Amino acid sequence: MSSMQIGSIEFQLNRKSIKNLHISVLPPDGRVRVSAPQTMTENAIRMAVISRIPWIKKQQQDFSNQTRQSEREMLNGECHYLWGRKHRLTVTERAGKHEIKLAGVNKIELLVRTHTSIENKWKVLNEFYRAELKGQVQKLLEQWQSRVGVKIDDWGVKKMKTKWGSCNTSAKRIWINLELAKKPHECLEYILVHELVHLLERHHNDRFKQHMDRLMPDWRERRSLLNSLPLAHEEWVY
Repeated sequence: MSSMQIGSIEFQLNRKSIKNLHISVLPPDGRVRVSAPQTMTENAIRMAVISRIPWIKKQQQDFSNQTRQSEREMLNGECHYLWGRKHRLTVTERAGKHEIKLAGVNKIELLVRTHTSIENKWKVLNEFYRAELKGQVQKLLEQWQSRVGVKIDDWGVKKMKTKWGSCNTSAKRIWINLELAKKPHECLEYILVHELVHLLERHHNDRFKQHMDRLMPDWRERRSLLNSLPLAHEEWVY
């Protein structure tokens, strides 16, 4: 493992027994990691990174803007994400129970009683996210447990500050981060398969990666997509 720099871009270089070079821009601060074949020359690595500098800088800029997400006040016109797509929030005050409705393809309508606090509005929205996420996880588990060749005893959804998912291999229990309801479906699928594979291999070693390559050949692209998307009000990393 070593460090290299091209202009203002500093990156960590890992040489591995792989065929192709991979570039990752990691949250929360946009750190750049490059995994390169052991036989690839330093000049070839530099040229590959140079060709991706516009993309790298865009991802880093996205991360630098993350703090704006913390100022959401649950007001009309705010942007909120659902399955990777931006939705505009509409807040409607009315009598009756609180609920969320989807309007068209890019609107979320929040129906609440008058004088509902911001905290309670967030609770309503998060419960909506939880229900959406649980429905998708259940469908994916029906497909993937048999493919991976494992069976979990329990799973759940919760907010986590440092991981997108976790697996207790002893209890065969998986937790999924609530924030994944805001990301594209392929990101949720990647995290779920990742956690299921931990029941085959606990560590992120070559054996683990071989299982991932066999089961989900594009898992690295899905991971890069997840790491490139806007973060919410916490710094989620994986």
